[in-house]
Amino acid sequence: MSFPYYLRVAYVGTEFFGWQIQSHLRSVQNVLWSALKAFDPAVPMPQGTGRTDAGVHAEAQGALVRLTRAWEPYRLLAAINAHLPLDVRVMEVQPVHEDFWPRHHALGKRYVYRLWQGPAENPFERPFRWHVQGAEPLMIPAMETAAQFLLGQHDFSSFRHQECAARSPIRTLRRVQISAQGPRLDLVFEGDRFLMHQVRIMAGTLVEIGKGRIEAEGMNDILAARDRSQAGRTAPPHGLCLDQIWYEPRWGIGEACPWET
Repeated sequence: MSFPYYLRVAYVGTEFFGWQIQSHLRSVQNVLWSALKAFDPAVPMPQGTGRTDAGVHAEAQGALVRLTRAWEPYRLLAAINAHLPLDVRVMEVQPVHEDFWPRHHALGKRYVYRLWQGPAENPFERPFRWHVQGAEPLMIPAMETAAQFLLGQHDFSSFRHQECAARSPIRTLRRVQISAQGPRLDLVFEGDRFLMHQVRIMAGTLVEIGKGRIEAEGMNDILAARDRSQAGRTAPPHGLCLDQIWYEPRWGIGEACPWET
């Protein structure tokens, strides 16, 4: 008999080679599994909701663990964190139904890509924001116009890494928001699922538009081309954070998905 629990995991991705376990590289999945085995040696490998690339951060990675005995949630949270390194933490624990599976039962995700504008990089923001150097700020109205072309269901092949293993490039982008506060600029993307490097390529393309190197209306042509070479650069990983995951409401996990009832 096993006892399933949902974990909300936060981590600074700088020193990790992504979420997924790898034989000779440091991964979040492996570090979490090692922490669990410190007090439950027979525990199977934890299962995540999705992969994050090397260097990408997360505030709300969802993971399923199946333990060999029941735990009070707070005590389980404390036990796991006692064995984790300081760049990863379990932020929330709750028991879940034995049929819950995080990847299959996720309805959508929110990613935030964070930038810092201006002639000089802020060293305190450096680990979490891509510094877009320039004497003038990015042209946010042009970026907002371009972002509208991305909304809805599309073939996102132009925003897909060549090694992406997804069977289909069709994805649905539900929301794009561009929020500025002084030199800080946040690009918020919400959708059902995302292709490998999709958010980083969209962010990199929006920056090119913000710099005036691509016309705002050119985003529609890039999307229609279904050709990665037509889009902008892939933004560096350290600016990206997995900010939220929504699950089917029947499991009682977290907030309700904003576009599902």
